[in-house]
Amino acid sequence: MAAPAEISRLPYRRGVGIALFNRSGLVFAGERIDTPGAWQMPQGGIDHGEEPWQTALRELKEEVGTDKAEHLAETDWLRYDLPPDVVRHVWRGKYRGQEQKWFAARFLGTDEDIDLDADHHPEFRAWRWVELAELPGLIVPFKRALYTAVAEAFAALGRR
Repeated sequence: MAAPAEISRLPYRRGVGIALFNRSGLVFAGERIDTPGAWQMPQGGIDHGEEPWQTALRELKEEVGTDKAEHLAETDWLRYDLPPDVVRHVWRGKYRGQEQKWFAARFLGTDEDIDLDADHHPEFRAWRWVELAELPGLIVPFKRALYTAVAEAFAALGRR
């Protein structure tokens, strides 16, 4: 395990997250392949030279199988820290956590457009539409505060 002082000197990895709302105001949640029982929204790292919204669409295409989405809103940069015992295993120990810009997007497709196997390295084993406020209770504990902030930021866009 890395020492807390060492971890505090590590940078945050830049990324995005997407709250993908369907026409009923529910949000896409995928169950992670590597963490059964942990459900999350699509998210991923920003590649060199990529803009955050461009990254969001790419991540949707890779993780959900479609980029049929319309930009609705976005947050400022939000952060989460990895637990100390996880730092050295994730991203080869180069980052202490992530700094993410979250986007709310309206899904313009149909459920048939969703294909979790669209990418050769799928992230999700299953998916469902859920209430945005449910997501903090479905995510791994160290991301709960971030998911609560996202749920609060986009609460007005969810199911009424």
